[in-house]
Amino acid sequence: MFNEITDIINDLQAMGALSRTSATLLAIAVFLFIGALFLLLLFLLWKCAQKLNKYIFKKLEIKRGRSLYTQFLERVFAFAITVAFIVIPFNFDRLRQSLFGSAALITAIVGFAAQDIIKDILSGLQISLYRPFDIGDRIELEDGTAGIVESITMRHVVIRRIDTIRTVIPNSKLNSYSILNYSYNDIPRSILLKYPVSYDSDIEKARQTIRQAIAGSPHTIPGKRLPDGTMEYAPVYFFELSGSALIMSATVYYQSNDSTEVVRDSVNTRVFEALAANGIEIPYAYTNVILHEKDRDHQTQTDPAGT
Repeated sequence: MFNEITDIINDLQAMGALSRTSATLLAIAVFLFIGALFLLLLFLLWKCAQKLNKYIFKKLEIKRGRSLYTQFLERVFAFAITVAFIVIPFNFDRLRQSLFGSAALITAIVGFAAQDIIKDILSGLQISLYRPFDIGDRIELEDGTAGIVESITMRHVVIRRIDTIRTVIPNSKLNSYSILNYSYNDIPRSILLKYPVSYDSDIEKARQTIRQAIAGSPHTIPGKRLPDGTMEYAPVYFFELSGSALIMSATVYYQSNDSTEVVRDSVNTRVFEALAANGIEIPYAYTNVILHEKDRDHQTQTDPAGT
């Protein structure tokens, strides 16, 4: 197109219709106008392609749920669309022949592939394919970082910690970590809780009181499977004798996406209130001083004033 326009302007200049300066200015103006129009059209097409990409993956997310794989794939396609629209303005065949035919460029690409950005992209692809965790999973890394997986990009994973602070970890670094996934395959989690009661407590009453308090928490679920396949809350056991109390214990089950701290707080609060309401003493450390008769006689002889 630009060649045809140039020929027309040269013909007009040859016929004397335009001076050399006017022809040059006209050529520049036409080239700028067509270039701007072409870039505007390219930009609009790029925006449409990006919106179409988001629309497709939004539909996929509604149908199959929000997953690590679909989120990473969406970012990859968005990046590919952007690269494609950068290459489109050039003649691709010439670009391929001039660029990829160069041994020096191939060496540069291989060297570039070893850089962190490519490592992160490849690691992100591995994470999205093998899925050691997914969006919404509660994980803990070997360095102690723990939280909920919030999102993944081509370069990093975002983890929302318990204190709501976001931790951004490069994919290549995360891919090399040992990961403790509390939500793997959505299996219910459990914790063992122990409660001391006084020696004169009714053990059976203490069992029932603690069990009812556990079942009354909105964060607990029936996690013990019976032989017939039904689920129920785990029983409360008389665990051991301590120096000043009978130790009762129970396994508490809860959903994998719940915080252990929230579950522990909810259950402990209800058990404490239930034991107090049912007159079951929770013993605490204190000291009794017992004076025998001969001790009092000795005190009177040595201190007649009784001070």
